[in-house]
Amino acid sequence: MNKEINALSPRALTPTIDMAHIKNCMNTPYPESLSFIGQNRAQAAIDFALGMEMPGYNLYVMGEAALGRFSMVENKLMTHSKTRKTPLEWLYLNNYDDHREPIAICLQPGESKVFCDDMDSLIDEIMDTFPAAFDNPGFQRKKKAIDRAFNTKYDSAIDKVEVVAAEHSIALFEENDVLSFAPVVDGKQLDDAEFSVLSDEQKQYFYDVISKLEDALIDALIELPRWKRESSEKLRELKKSTAEQAIKPLLKELEFKYDTQIGILKYLKEIKSELIDTVLEWLDVEADDNKDDLDKRGMLTDYFAPNLLVSYKENDAAPVIYEPNPTFSNVFGKVEYGAHQGSLITSYRAIQSGALHKANGGYLMMDADKVMASPQLWDALKLSLKTHQIKNDLLAQDSALGGNYTLRPQLIPLDVKIVLLGSRDLYYLMQEYDEEFNEQFRVLADFEFFIPGSDKFQYQFISKVQEHALDVLKLELTKEGIAELLNFSYRQAEHQTKLSARFADILELLNESSYYAKQDLSKTIEAHHISEALAGKQYRTGQMSESMLSDIKEGHTLIDTQGEAIGKVNGLTVLHVGDTSFGSPARITATVYAGSEGVLDIEREAELGKAIHSKGVMLLTGYLGNKYAQDFALTLSSSIAIEQSYGYIDGDSASLAELCALISAITRLPIDQSIALTGSINQHGEVQAIGGVNEKIEGFFKLCKMRGLTGKQGVMVPHSNSVNLVLNQEVQDAVSKGYFQIYTVKTVDQALEILLDKPAGTLSGKGTYAKGTINYIALQRLSAIAEVVNGSDSE
Repeated sequence: MNKEINALSPRALTPTIDMAHIKNCMNTPYPESLSFIGQNRAQAAIDFALGMEMPGYNLYVMGEAALGRFSMVENKLMTHSKTRKTPLEWLYLNNYDDHREPIAICLQPGESKVFCDDMDSLIDEIMDTFPAAFDNPGFQRKKKAIDRAFNTKYDSAIDKVEVVAAEHSIALFEENDVLSFAPVVDGKQLDDAEFSVLSDEQKQYFYDVISKLEDALIDALIELPRWKRESSEKLRELKKSTAEQAIKPLLKELEFKYDTQIGILKYLKEIKSELIDTVLEWLDVEADDNKDDLDKRGMLTDYFAPNLLVSYKENDAAPVIYEPNPTFSNVFGKVEYGAHQGSLITSYRAIQSGALHKANGGYLMMDADKVMASPQLWDALKLSLKTHQIKNDLLAQDSALGGNYTLRPQLIPLDVKIVLLGSRDLYYLMQEYDEEFNEQFRVLADFEFFIPGSDKFQYQFISKVQEHALDVLKLELTKEGIAELLNFSYRQAEHQTKLSARFADILELLNESSYYAKQDLSKTIEAHHISEALAGKQYRTGQMSESMLSDIKEGHTLIDTQGEAIGKVNGLTVLHVGDTSFGSPARITATVYAGSEGVLDIEREAELGKAIHSKGVMLLTGYLGNKYAQDFALTLSSSIAIEQSYGYIDGDSASLAELCALISAITRLPIDQSIALTGSINQHGEVQAIGGVNEKIEGFFKLCKMRGLTGKQGVMVPHSNSVNLVLNQEVQDAVSKGYFQIYTVKTVDQALEILLDKPAGTLSGKGTYAKGTINYIALQRLSAIAEVVNGSDSE
């Protein structure tokens, strides 16, 4: 078969771009409603999910990064949020019956801020009123009356004892609030020294009298504790009534203002007695002079002021929240703790809102892999969606808190639409292993990898890149520059009729091209600026590919691009390093000898070949048996290896090259080393498509160019990959000038004819091949090996 029949023309190496169509698109402005290019299936799924208000219709957005998932979803949510009413605001209030269980109340948008301001004003008025209210003349008069009544009782009891003491020459005196007795002789009160010189009879007399007087004093003051309690109780009641009278009008005003808010009215009634007790405890300077050092304003705020979790303005759109770091506390909120005397303490004011609180009544977006990386977070999220309440027992903190003071805030109703952005693999994994996943995420938005290359979508593509260039980069795009961008998109999609859906990569290239345009002081982005941006990125990331070419040039890696060899063929591989990929040739060798071990895959034996690669090698035995061993047992020993590969190998794109090397070894026919090939096969010898075809071709072309193009060099690819060719201009020019060739093949026989430069031969009706053909020689050799190993029929 002639090589020319399988060779592709230069026109077939890249998509055809209509410059006239580009010009028409540039001159026709697209409606402002254009937000996205393609992804109609995903847009329909998102609209459906947002329109379904029933539980369980949360959204999983599936696809790779850079497909515009986040931008599209955010735009849709922002638009849809304007059609929903503004959510209620939520606050936590102190629960004075049980401080561990704060009370949650909801208010209309804008009301929470007013209520918080009113409570702050109330606390300011309390601070202004107390302790000044206790300086009121009326209060002081009543207080003095209480003190006077107590003193009267006390003085009366003391006077009675004092009279009796005087009758027995004993003086009653008070020193440092302590009542004492002292002897009196000749009208003089004796001190200890004077008392010591008295006679024993006198001393004994005074001892006996003082002892009786002390008993009398005790009897007289036996009611003193009761008098003190009564006096203190009256004083407390006086202070309480004074505080109540001062506080009552302050609360009355708030009660009148919030007469329609049952929750706030109930709270105001509860804090009345708490305010009175707090005033008597914290704002009564007479009770403890040390209270001057306390932050009384802060203490009142921490005890009475509401804790506002979320607030809105009237007519605000429903919230659209993206949580980039979905930890348990970031999603469900947390309770902050402080240290006091070696223990952790907290209060309702320390409750912090999470993403669910902020998104309640709206939409919450999160990355699926980050959410599901924490089983505790994922389980809590499912429970909250199922119960329609924001879970807040904060189990994540319990282990660290031990037996310290914790809170159990009242649950807040949950009404939110969850949007998870994740990969395809994760979606199917969760479907398989988590039954609740399907119950809660019933809608899938599947983002496609490609956009049809029709005139309509080219029109949208051109409009968007023009808009970005003008609005963001402040530069204009030429039609040649747009053609380069279209060609890059085709290249990203690896298809001549489909554009890449990774529009972010297009904008990234456009941004980098603007750098080169500004370096040239140009106000337009030309085609050569885009080419420079591509070349610049390739240079920045191309160290490894250049190192591998250098190894081949220096002879460290053995690759021939001229001559012939038996059992050796140049295969093509693609290496992916970071965000770049490049093709690299690899020598594939095969040996055949008498034996019965079959086809041995050295890569698999060395545990470097992964499953798909091993499968491709196993297919070779099936092909040989089906093609040649119909009348005898296929018996041979052979080994196949990808030479000088020291890492893991996967994929079956080398199976065509491996089979050609094997047949060359069987037939002892040499393979043209100037041609490299790639492709996978099935057991019937049909050549199947592979990936990375452009990088593979360009990788071998670079090697040939480095050594010098001879005009005989080329690459062989599956015919079904013809539509995937989007080769660079350098390869196209080389093919146009006849320096390089691209061949496509549909069958193994076609590949063998090109590589071995001999007819493959077709099977006749008698089950034989024409003498001298590749298949005839292979059949004869395999039959001979079988006879050597198994013996002839006569034997």
